[in-house]
Amino acid sequence: MERADFLIIGGGVAGLSAAARLARHGRVVLLEAEEALGYHSSGRSVSFSHYGIGNAAVRGLTNWSRPFFEAPPEGFSPVPLARTYPSLYFAWPDALPALEDLHRAMAAFTDAIREVDAAAMAALCPPLRTGDRTAVRGLLDPTGLKLDADAFLQSLARQLRAAGGEIRSGWRVTAVDRKGEDWVVHSAAGAVSAPVLINAAGAWADAFAALAGVAPLGLQPKRRTIIAVDPPAGADPSNWPFAHSVAGDFYMLPEAGRILVSPVDEIDDVAGDAQPEDYDIAFAADRLEHYTDIEVARIAHRWAGLRTFTPGRVPVAGYAVDAPGFFWLVGQGGYGFQTAPAMAAIAESLIAELDWPEGLAELGVGPDRILPA
Repeated sequence: MERADFLIIGGGVAGLSAAARLARHGRVVLLEAEEALGYHSSGRSVSFSHYGIGNAAVRGLTNWSRPFFEAPPEGFSPVPLARTYPSLYFAWPDALPALEDLHRAMAAFTDAIREVDAAAMAALCPPLRTGDRTAVRGLLDPTGLKLDADAFLQSLARQLRAAGGEIRSGWRVTAVDRKGEDWVVHSAAGAVSAPVLINAAGAWADAFAALAGVAPLGLQPKRRTIIAVDPPAGADPSNWPFAHSVAGDFYMLPEAGRILVSPVDEIDDVAGDAQPEDYDIAFAADRLEHYTDIEVARIAHRWAGLRTFTPGRVPVAGYAVDAPGFFWLVGQGGYGFQTAPAMAAIAESLIAELDWPEGLAELGVGPDRILPA
């Protein structure tokens, strides 16, 4: 039987990030059920880093991770991992208290946020309905980061392989058991064992835990739908910001000459190859026409992905309380990319018995916020 020091289940951004760091401490084998890395949630994300989503712990993880994307280690990636891109959060009169709450939450982590009026929003995002029509006030964060998801994932894979780690694609787990101090993971392709088994299986994480006889955490996959539409004739959306309704029912982001639109839905779902449903596609188009002057004549593309949350909506990293050597790395929700460097550093610190990552506790992210217990 093949043996590793660290065995990781899941080739999304969580598993790859942890694998690249753990490869400094021993032999890593990463198992991915699909043929491609990041096939499910990681490959279907808009991959943006900003302070407008999540709670205080998520914002702390985002803040700690930001320098990695802005200035990655030398030789890590042949292309930039991020480019600065503004985010705009808008509100109408009844939603102004929510906008003020968001401003306070974001201002705890950045001093770049500034309020903008209807005229400024109309200049920033011409199709947005402003004034007494819809958006009367907004928050502009000029320091948002548009992340290159593929470059990040492929760079992590290269770093892992360069350190002697291995990635096994198309490796569907059929059974998990214990042999002495080791966990043994079986598939049709064979079996691999390791004393540390890291569950980074995303939407499948609770099911994988049950296969291993470990109590689940109560993870809930939620489906999100995105559509791509053409901009109005003659319009150049490339300079429009990443625009969000403070109500959390709409965003739009220019991408490759088109506009990505989501109703920011969170529909309870099950682990699987998520597909958009007709109602959610129609609702996304309706939100675009409600908040902007854009008429949806054609939907060029549509897709859905799963975002998996813990009950507390904070990512979890740490050993299971009921299973020695079984390590949870799950619940990244919609924040997987923007928090990945921090979560990988946390996983490394706990597994390799290092100090807690410097600066994280000062950002409000101590072990008490992250450990499964």
